[in-house]
Amino acid sequence: MNRPYRRTPKNYDGTESTTHRVCDLLPSVLSKIGDVYNQRPDLVLAAWPAVIGPKLASMTQAVSFSEGILVVKVKNSTLHSLLSQNDKPRIVNILRQKFPKVQIKNIYFRIG
Repeated sequence: MNRPYRRTPKNYDGTESTTHRVCDLLPSVLSKIGDVYNQRPDLVLAAWPAVIGPKLASMTQAVSFSEGILVVKVKNSTLHSLLSQNDKPRIVNILRQKFPKVQIKNIYFRIG
């Protein structure tokens, strides 16, 4: 079906090209994709074993990340105490460095 005319863009004065070059659009598109990728909470959960290390990864499990709060299940009360009192600030700093665009407020350790 041929149409006799093409739609003229709004505010088009007839002197400028209406097309865009890919090299002009690509940086902004890639930047937006990178922002979305960096803000995904599932990546924080997936990165937990690398953040905590192989020794403790088998005894802990990141279960949720919502509104800047990471909830981690630990196997026993001794590990809960050690992580809560000694390692929490270090772990939060590692997560903030690894995910600079994600707001990480706190980590809650739960026995389970």
